Amino acid sequence: MKIRNGRRGARSWAAVGVAVLLAGCASTPDGKGQISRGPFGVAPDGTPVDIYTLRNRQGAEARICTYGGIVVSLMVPDRQGRLGDVVLGYATLAEYIKENPYFGSLIGRYGNRIAKGKFVLDGKEYSLAVNNGPNHLHGGLKGFDKVVWQARAYLSDQGPALELTYLSPDGEEGYPGNLSVKALYTWREDNTLRLDYTATTDQPTILNLTQHSYFNLAGQGDIHGHEVMINANRFTPVDETLIPTGELRPVDGTPFDFRRPTAIGARINRADQQLKFGNGYDHNWAINNPTGQLELQARVYEPTSGRVLEVLSTEPGLQFYSGNFLDGTITGKGGWKYQFRHGFCMEPQHYPDSPNQPEFPSVVLRPGATYRNTIMYRFSVR
Repeated sequence: MKIRNGRRGARSWAAVGVAVLLAGCASTPDGKGQISRGPFGVAPDGTPVDIYTLRNRQGAEARICTYGGIVVSLMVPDRQGRLGDVVLGYATLAEYIKENPYFGSLIGRYGNRIAKGKFVLDGKEYSLAVNNGPNHLHGGLKGFDKVVWQARAYLSDQGPALELTYLSPDGEEGYPGNLSVKALYTWREDNTLRLDYTATTDQPTILNLTQHSYFNLAGQGDIHGHEVMINANRFTPVDETLIPTGELRPVDGTPFDFRRPTAIGARINRADQQLKFGNGYDHNWAINNPTGQLELQARVYEPTSGRVLEVLSTEPGLQFYSGNFLDGTITGKGGWKYQFRHGFCMEPQHYPDSPNQPEFPSVVLRPGATYRNTIMYRFSVR
C-alpha cells in the first residue's frame, strides 16, 4: 500500500499522524521511510503478536515486535556501507518466550533492582516479587517485557514510527495505581532509534522505564575491543547483591573511569571488589549535570567495523552492563551461541533502588503528572 499526496493544507504528515494499515508495506510521500507488518507468533495467553519493520531511505532498518516491545534486529551499515545486525536476540517469538535475558525489551514498571522487593510510599509498604537473588528486578515475574502491547504504526516527518501502549492495572506485580504507558519508537533517517516514553497514573506509584537491547557493533564475538566513553564523574557502588550502597563514588583512579574512550576489556578483569560483585560491569553511572534535557550519555566505537553508537537520554543515570551472565547456553539468530561478554547494554534510567534511597533522584509519579523519558541510540561510522 502506498501513501500519496503529502499534505492537508499546511499541516505536515507528523501533525496529521496518519495511521498505516499494514497488510503489506507503506512508504512516505518523499520516500524517506517505509513500514511493513507481519505475524510473529502467539503469546502464551493466545494473543497474536506482530512484528514491524521500519526502514529508512538508506535501507537501514529496525524490526520490533509487540511482545515486550522487543527490538528484534537493528540493521545498520559499517564503514564499508555493509548492513549488519548489531543487537542480540532470537529469530522466533517462541525462543523469546522460552528464555529471554531481556534481549531488546521495554523494561518496567521499574528498571533495575529494588532491595528485597520492598519499598515505602506515602507511609505504606509495598511488596514486589523477588526474582533476582534477594531482590526485585526489571518489574518482576511478568514485567513489561512479557506483555503484548497495542500497536499503531504511522509515518512521521522524522521517519517511520511505532507507537506501543499498555495499561498496567493497579496491583500488577505489586505496584500501586492503574498506569497508562506509551512507548513511541521512531526510526530516523540518520540511523537513530528514538524511544519516547510517557505515562500517567491514577494513584501515587513509582516508575523507572528503560530499554534493554544487547549490542555488539562488530556483529559477532566478544565486546572487549569496543571503546566506551561515559559522561560521568561518579558511579553508584553496590553490595554483593548489586544494590547501591547509597554512595556516589568518584570514578577517578578506578576501572569505572570512562571519561576518555577506553576498551571494555582494558580493566574489566582487575582485582576490584566492585568488578567482582558484578562479574564485570553491571553498574549505574551518575550522568554529569543532568538537566532533564536530551544529552549525550555515552559513546561506543568498534574499531573493526567502524560503527559508532551514541546514547542520548533525559535520564540522570546510565546502567552499563557488559554481558557477564551470558554463558554459551543461549543460541541466538544465525546459530550464534552467546558466550560470556558477547553483548553489552546501555540502559538510561534513574538509579537502582531509588525508592529506598531518599538521596537519589525521585522516581515517584503522582496523579495529574506525566512521566516523560527519551532514549536515543544513534548509529554512525568512522
